Amino acid sequence: QVQLVESGGGSVQPGGSLRLSCAASGDTYSKYCMGWFRQAPGLEREGVAAIDKDGSTSVADLQGRFTISQDSAKNVAYLEMNSLKPEDTAMYYCAAAECMTTVQALGVLGRLDSADFGYWAQGTQVTVSS
Repeated sequence: QVQLVESGGGSVQPGGSLRLSCAASGDTYSKYCMGWFRQAPGLEREGVAAIDKDGSTSVADLQGRFTISQDSAKNVAYLEMNSLKPEDTAMYYCAAAECMTTVQALGVLGRLDSADFGYWAQGTQVTVSS
């Protein structure tokens, strides 16, 4: 069973950048798709991006400002966030979904649905404000 630990949140001015990291341990990293989700107060959790073991990615429509990547040798997934806006303020969560087959990974990336992800990190706050 995989365990996830996030880092990298904080406060930034509009137009700034942040990089979130998610370190996985306890299981074989390549068994999982990694995803990032966010939830603002009063709103539902929404999918931001996901990546499979081969590096294929899925990113929500955020005007190309966010990028997901990973270092498989270190078992770490990243979310690079640029040109941040106040509406990006939220709690950001790293999550892992079992992706044992290519078909399964395609589904997970295609849906970007939190229901597919069974393992979650503790969350990190991102605040964008002047």
